[in-house]
Amino acid sequence: MKRTANAHWEGGLKDGKGTISTQSGVLDKQQYAFGTRFEDGKGTNPEELIGAAHAGCFSMALSMVLGESDLKAESIDTKATVKLEEQDDGFAVTHVHLDLKARIPGADKDAFEKAANTAKENCPISKLLTAKITLDAKLES
Repeated sequence: MKRTANAHWEGGLKDGKGTISTQSGVLDKQQYAFGTRFEDGKGTNPEELIGAAHAGCFSMALSMVLGESDLKAESIDTKATVKLEEQDDGFAVTHVHLDLKARIPGADKDAFEKAANTAKENCPISKLLTAKITLDAKLES
């Protein structure tokens, strides 16, 4: 399975602007810029999108893990907080914190914590954060 997303950027870092689109069309030329990433400007940013992806992926993974124990959630609500920090060699995503609230009939605290940790370790977006990254670069004239 492969999914695609596209980004278009024009201009410099602080005065430039861009758009992000997804294959599904859910995001279609959504605005992003320096102000939406480092300030409170209107639009999205890569860290927010990573957070949304991680929260969604983790929630689905938890549902799967629970199902393997014959448990079914009434609700799973996950908030992902992505931390972008300046380091000596530039900016880096240094931490993602998942804040989970769930209603799971029949689950005890130990089973819940075990399932949540298993989902955290094994959801594909958690694994992505240490993924191999490849690149094909082409300069157009």
